[in-house]
Amino acid sequence: MNGNGSSRLEGAVVAVAGAAGPAGRAALLRLAEAGATVVASDADTERLAEAVDAARYAHGGATVTGDTVNLLDLDATRAWAEQTEKEFGRIDGLVHLVGGWRGSATFAETELADWQFLEKLLIRTVQHTSLAFHEPLKRSDRGRFVLVSQSGATKPTEGNAAYAAAKAAAEAWTLALADSFRKAGGEEGPKAAAVILVLKALVHDAMRAERPNAKFAGFTDVTELAEAIAGVWDRPAGEANGQRLWLTPKP
Repeated sequence: MNGNGSSRLEGAVVAVAGAAGPAGRAALLRLAEAGATVVASDADTERLAEAVDAARYAHGGATVTGDTVNLLDLDATRAWAEQTEKEFGRIDGLVHLVGGWRGSATFAETELADWQFLEKLLIRTVQHTSLAFHEPLKRSDRGRFVLVSQSGATKPTEGNAAYAAAKAAAEAWTLALADSFRKAGGEEGPKAAAVILVLKALVHDAMRAERPNAKFAGFTDVTELAEAIAGVWDRPAGEANGQRLWLTPKP
């Protein structure tokens, strides 16, 4: 934030992939509050419409739109990026919030079907969004690609082999994108940045209501995550690019 309370998100155009869940809803609200034009996508049309309406209602005058996009289809993802840039004239961010979890009690009980499921959700969607938004983000004067990852990618537990491996692959892919931004910036340094936000797990009000006695130790509230996402734009690209920003203690 600068002195008058505005941020570099004022007037920015930010796409949010996987916007219909609790983390997506919180991100839409926070980005709209900061003055961004928010372009949300999700595979669930009904929940997406609810999330978009909530953000619009909370911030009268904010431009928040929703598109049902199949992020497992590269052509569809590219079409979404192209349409967004054509309609709004620029793209300053892609926030990746597509999530999912499958796991087992022990390593020996790992189901490889879980890997096939998670590879699509947690890796393929990162590949497709990064490839589709790469050039528009490079053209921006404040382009940011934000991946939300999990501490297990650094220190996997036996029952989370598929999940942790998928998250680690998504991180590696994002760091390769960061290297592209670094090279494109030359001696002046990158204008765009790819950033990884690392957390243990997310918690939101509905979870607390369901389990009033649970401590949720080390969990990150979705509103805290949304704040961290918005804060990525306040960091200079050269400082943020290729960084893992920890929202939980490192394991």
